[in-house]
Amino acid sequence: MDALTRLIERIRASGALLGTNLLTPPWRIRLDEGATMTVVTMLRGSAWLETGDGPPRLLAPRDLAVVTGPRAFSVTSDPDSPAPPRYVCLADGSCTDAHGAALPESEIGLATRACGDRLDAEHALFTGSFAATGRLTRRLLGGLPRVLVVPAERRSRAPMDLLEEELRRDEPGQQAVLDRLLDLVLIGALRDGLAHPEDAPDGAAAPAWFSAAADPVVGPALEEIHGSPELPHTVASLADRAQVSRAAFARRFRDLLGESPIAYLTGWRLCLAADMLREGEDTLETIARQVGYSSAFALSTAFHREHGVRPSAYRAEAVSA
Repeated sequence: MDALTRLIERIRASGALLGTNLLTPPWRIRLDEGATMTVVTMLRGSAWLETGDGPPRLLAPRDLAVVTGPRAFSVTSDPDSPAPPRYVCLADGSCTDAHGAALPESEIGLATRACGDRLDAEHALFTGSFAATGRLTRRLLGGLPRVLVVPAERRSRAPMDLLEEELRRDEPGQQAVLDRLLDLVLIGALRDGLAHPEDAPDGAAAPAWFSAAADPVVGPALEEIHGSPELPHTVASLADRAQVSRAAFARRFRDLLGESPIAYLTGWRLCLAADMLREGEDTLETIARQVGYSSAFALSTAFHREHGVRPSAYRAEAVSA
């Protein structure tokens, strides 16, 4: 299993917040803190994306942007305008004005939001927000650029077209359909965008785990680590999977991922263990076997060394949170 699939599994939409904002310039909308990832596209007109990490980035019609991380950001028709945001879209899907006063909303289907002027407005902004937690998610998201923009001519069109069509419906099961379509939109955007990292505002490279997955030496080993962390992997067994010598494999792995194969394997296993402790009720012994440790004691020792806390205390924090 590749890391992109793992990432999508962790953040797949479930009751995701989708919003269509109908606007007449000049306008500014701020999307408040809280989302793990947000998909942004202009269904009608152009706009500018402001994240505070560099100059505003132009979104031409149908360009698709993925903004990673919970920090607030804005979309505006004019980055030079000092006007406050007309709408602030909160993490719970509600809208307020710039002073925090709640605004009335018009619902379109389930768990979707429409704020704005009128149906023939000059601009139409679509946003879809994902929420996810967990150490494995943070590990994978940490390699992504803050903003990934996929130009309209390079992105997969079908998922977004289908999602737009579904937004115009009001039928039973709509939320489930919207969730799955939004998953497809995000997968397509990440896959298309990471294949062309030159489109990132700062020219940031694709994450190491994404680039390494296509490498003929490291890729097969990553597939083994991600798909079967419970197996007794060694540098020798992973090198055999790649059909190269141990020295050549270890050197290539470090060159692409910046750490040794065993360090990467250990980090991956302990992120999985952390998420299992927080999300399930399996015993530590069971979790240890699932992530490749011989006993609960062995996992506890490694977990404390990596995360600075015993597994029992880590789980107790989750229960009390």
